[in-house]
Amino acid sequence: MITLTHYLVLGAALFCVGLYGVMTRRNAIALLMSTELIFNAVNINMVAFSRFQEPGFAHGEMFAIFIIAVAAAESVLGLAIILAIYRSRQTVNSEEMKLMKW
Repeated sequence: MITLTHYLVLGAALFCVGLYGVMTRRNAIALLMSTELIFNAVNINMVAFSRFQEPGFAHGEMFAIFIIAVAAAESVLGLAIILAIYRSRQTVNSEEMKLMKW
């Protein structure tokens, strides 16, 4: 039988993989993918807590839908910024994107 602990371990594993990706990657697109993994880990935990703590209510699912909408907006804006920087600098390496540095 699958319990809350199984979902929390899965969410923690996804969060750790996403955090590792954010901290070690230099490619801007890989950074966006890693943040999406972090958002998905939060979604799994929200839905799992909602299912196991208050089964009659859909609070966790509503939060998950809100997080998915925010993640979609973040991805669109992030990809637009990366595309604009790529057109001017010809790179997606985050260390070479020092446009705001004095």
